[in-house]
Amino acid sequence: MSSLFTPLTLRSLRIPNRVWMSPMCMYSAASTGPDTGAPTGFHHTHLATRAAGGAGLVMAEATGVRPDGRISPWDLGLWNDRQVEAFRPLTEAIRAHGSVPAVQLAHAGRKAGTDKAWRGGRALGQTEGGWQPVGPSPVAFDGLPVPHELTVPEIQQLVRDFADAAERALAAGFQVVEVHGAHGYLINSFLSPAGNHRTDAYGGDFAGRARFALEVVDAVRAVWPDELPVFFRTSATDWLAENPADDREGWAAQDTVRLAKELRAHGVDLLDVSSGGMVPGARIGTGPGYQVPYADRARNEGGIATAAVGLVTEPAQAEAIVAEGRSDAVFLGRELLRNPYWPHHAAAALGSETHWPEQYGYVVS
Repeated sequence: MSSLFTPLTLRSLRIPNRVWMSPMCMYSAASTGPDTGAPTGFHHTHLATRAAGGAGLVMAEATGVRPDGRISPWDLGLWNDRQVEAFRPLTEAIRAHGSVPAVQLAHAGRKAGTDKAWRGGRALGQTEGGWQPVGPSPVAFDGLPVPHELTVPEIQQLVRDFADAAERALAAGFQVVEVHGAHGYLINSFLSPAGNHRTDAYGGDFAGRARFALEVVDAVRAVWPDELPVFFRTSATDWLAENPADDREGWAAQDTVRLAKELRAHGVDLLDVSSGGMVPGARIGTGPGYQVPYADRARNEGGIATAAVGLVTEPAQAEAIVAEGRSDAVFLGRELLRNPYWPHHAAAALGSETHWPEQYGYVVS
């Protein structure tokens, strides 16, 4: 039996295999009118196809907890009930194919209010549909506006926004909710000293910089059913400590291990381990599975289940990651864009079985 195609149970949720679809922004949500932030037919095809392709879990992209928390005006949102209704057919389709529907809840922080990625991702003015970004400190990301420094009451409102969005995610039919704490977005900006220069209770030492993340997790966990898991996506490193020539202070692997222990104590069930995104110009040593060591360390030193990401492309490679205990699952992104049926083909290559949709199965099996 392939380890990659062994079910994983988190709390009471059984996920049929360990090949999962990573959240990837598509910049294709409704951007005007009463359906702003709602998924479109594109999202239904995009996500349901990967469920039919055999992914054990399909995660919807970064979904804004408030309108001005989106990366772009074309991002998904879960701040109103109309969006809930639009998501329901999508989560039903994912489950109909035997996969678990998941959603990543996000606030873009100092990277908010930008254009679509394939148009350069520049900051949009208010007349173009953009908005004022916010952050823990008035520290701009490269080429983007200086963010408004959040006040304590504003931070506390954001905690409530995450909880409200989690309640809507449940009503929409999602079975897993992930808190986005990576890639230089709001929560990551609080965690990293590269983005957080505060001197109050939400800054300073590790405990202060982690306070917002843990308050968000507590608020989400309080409204999310005990029998369903909560994930947290982290940037395991800013890629500053790895470069001796860079004297900027940042977040490093040992900080992720410490955070993993805190998150587990606060009810997080799995750490989705990515990296980078906090500072421009960081030297990232990419290569096959280049982020897997961070998932390995968080799992085996931090004592929390992890999912590995980053240039995982081959069935044998993914199998080894799970079988050797370096991570509990793998998230695939670009590889599933290239081939939505990668999980089915991987299972066959590893001598395991998946269940094709019956409309396909009698032809391809």
